Amino acid sequence: MRVCSLFSGIGGIDLGFKQAGFEIVWANEFDENAARTYRYNFKDCNLVVKNIKKVNIDTIPDFDVLTAGFPCQPFSSAGMQKGFQDTRGTLFFEIVKVVERKRPKVIFLENVANLLGHDDGKTFLTIYNALVPFGYSFKYQVMDALDYGNIPQRRSRIFIVAFLDEQMCDRFKFPEKIERTVQLNDILIRSIKHDDSYYFHEDSKGYYKLKQIVKSKSVIYRFYDSIDVYKSYRVCPTLLASMGKFPDSIPVILDDFGIRKITPYECLALQGFPKEFKFAPKTPLVKAYKQCGNSVVVPVIREIAKQIAIIIL
Repeated sequence: MRVCSLFSGIGGIDLGFKQAGFEIVWANEFDENAARTYRYNFKDCNLVVKNIKKVNIDTIPDFDVLTAGFPCQPFSSAGMQKGFQDTRGTLFFEIVKVVERKRPKVIFLENVANLLGHDDGKTFLTIYNALVPFGYSFKYQVMDALDYGNIPQRRSRIFIVAFLDEQMCDRFKFPEKIERTVQLNDILIRSIKHDDSYYFHEDSKGYYKLKQIVKSKSVIYRFYDSIDVYKSYRVCPTLLASMGKFPDSIPVILDDFGIRKITPYECLALQGFPKEFKFAPKTPLVKAYKQCGNSVVVPVIREIAKQIAIIIL
C-alpha cells in the first residue's frame, strides 16, 4: 500500500499511515526546517523539498493513496478566513493536478473543522466539485483527538476520504470513538525540571499576574486576549502554529519548580508522536513550536488509515 504525501510537514500524517502498514514512496514539503525534521525521522523516504507548483508530476512514482494536510490557515476560524482568496488556499488545486494525472485509488485530506462551513459551505463544495469529475466518491467526518486519539488535546479536524471505486467508498467507515485513558499529567510530568529558559521569573513579563492565576498542578493554562487574561483547561487546548511566532500562544503549566511554558517535546507528545521521534539537530526553538502546531494527532491518522487498509487490501 503505497502513499504519496503532499504538504508533508514533519510527517505526522505519514507516520500515522506508516504505523498502519503503508509505505511512503514519495513526499513533498516546501518548508526547509520542517523538511529537516522529516528527513531526520524518515531516513529512507524520498522527500522532495520544493514548491509543489514546481514539481514535475511525471517524476512521482506510482502510488495507491494520496495524502495531503494542505494549508489550513486560510480556512481557520483563528485567522482571516480568506479561503481560496489566500494564495495558500489555492494550493489545494495543486492536489487536483496530481489527482488528474495519477488517479490514485484513495485520496486522504486533512484540514481544520471550519473548512466544512467556511464561506457558507462554498469552500467545501469547491473541493467536492474539483474531485468528483475524476470519478471519486466521498466520505468525510469532523473528529476530535479527545474522542478518537486517546490524547488529552482538544483538536477538532475534518478528514475527507475519497475512493475511485464507489463500492469501496460505500464499505469504508471512519473509526468509532474510544475511551480516553491518557490524562494531561501522564504527558506533562511536573516532577521533572526543564531548562531554565522555559520558566517565568520575577523579571518576566506578567510574572506577578501569572503567579496569582497559575496555581493548579492539574490543569494547563493559555494566554487569551491580553496578559491579564489566562484560561485554564482540564485538557490541552488546540496547539497552534502561531506558538512559533507569538510565545504567548504556548500553553503554560505549574510544575514542582515554578511556572513554565510547555516544551516542544511535550507538544509532540500532545500530538501523539512517539518518544523516539526527534527534531532535527539545531532546530531553532521557534521553528520547533511551529512544526508542532502545524502537525496532526498521529493516533487519529493511524486509526483512519487502518480503516482505509481494510477496504483496499
